[in-house]
Amino acid sequence: MISGAPAPDKALGQHFLSDPNILAKIVKASGVREGEAVLEIGPGPGGLTRALMEAGAILTAIETDPRMVAHLKAEFGGSFELIEGDALRADYITLAKNAGGPLRLVANLPYNISGPLMALLLKERSAFKSMTLMFQREVAERIAAPPGGRERGKLSVLAQAFCNVKRVMRVPPGAFTPPPKVESAVIHLDVLPEPVAPLADEGVLWRVVAAGFGQRRKMLRNTLKPLLGEVPGEASFSEASLKGTERAETLTVQEWIKLANVLAPRLGS
Repeated sequence: MISGAPAPDKALGQHFLSDPNILAKIVKASGVREGEAVLEIGPGPGGLTRALMEAGAILTAIETDPRMVAHLKAEFGGSFELIEGDALRADYITLAKNAGGPLRLVANLPYNISGPLMALLLKERSAFKSMTLMFQREVAERIAAPPGGRERGKLSVLAQAFCNVKRVMRVPPGAFTPPPKVESAVIHLDVLPEPVAPLADEGVLWRVVAAGFGQRRKMLRNTLKPLLGEVPGEASFSEASLKGTERAETLTVQEWIKLANVLAPRLGS
């Protein structure tokens, strides 16, 4: 724990990474180079903040806890741009524009908002070159999960549709203050210039994937019924090279995109 830093707030899900070796590995995995624009979410007492600045990052950070904001200002002065605010309400595209182009995002994300925050980051991914993020281990494994396993979920498909996803490392509870009751893991996502396959309507893909995983024990033809108002006909699945009897976790990203493209004329705006 950094000397003089406020105590972690359980209500905010704060667990501060304090192991210098793991901090160094995260910075290395991020690919940050001297002079690059970097965004950190939830810097807390500033362990990762310091490591990033020592690597030469031109840093912007978003912190919601007023106690930590005061500590960071006292600890670092004006050596980086500090934004007091909610990461779920931030305009990342504008932040990148103000920085002169896409940012590298490096963060130990607050675990209690990691799912919705990851969805927001994917929707505003044009703001980023890459994202090197720490999650609760189960969430990280879900994002990186291949087709077929029970870990596969909505975030798996959407992250892999728009990014190259790489597992970096697991992080034990003892690396944090206070130690969480769960393991953590770091993943690295390189944002792709285009989806992994031609996509007619991104909004439709998000809706179809959400519906597909909404009742994951059911076959696709049943899970998509609430979205379409009826059971999709065999022709729709056939056009997507599917049968409709598949379950959501078995489809590849390319198959999801193909299905969304087939359904886009019915669901698109």
